[in-house]
Amino acid sequence: QLQASGGGLVQAGGSLRLSCVASGRTFSSYTMAWFRQVPGKEREFVAGIGWDGLTKYADSVKGRVTVYRDDAKNTLYLRMNSLKPEDTAIYYCAADRNPWRTIVREENMDFGSWGQGTQVTVSS
Repeated sequence: QLQASGGGLVQAGGSLRLSCVASGRTFSSYTMAWFRQVPGKEREFVAGIGWDGLTKYADSVKGRVTVYRDDAKNTLYLRMNSLKPEDTAIYYCAADRNPWRTIVREENMDFGSWGQGTQVTVSS
């Protein structure tokens, strides 16, 4: 199970840190990722981190967000800076279907466990 938190309302240019606590699995052996979704659009990949620390970012957030993990705490994080109104969405954390994946996937279908989502709203 995944439990996301940390969303909220922030002004453009501000920062937020999202957290996702995992339970019931060997967290350290799975690629983890953040996705986001706005009404009427498909859920899109934001950032991911492999079990080995390899990271990948969507072009839309590259340079503004950092994904990292603390395996001792079974927790995934997403640090977001220089937030823009277009970052407004529900953010979901997800775990890869398979452990020990050698690359960070970006497709929804590759992730088998999802958190409940946390709302991020950026005002202009």
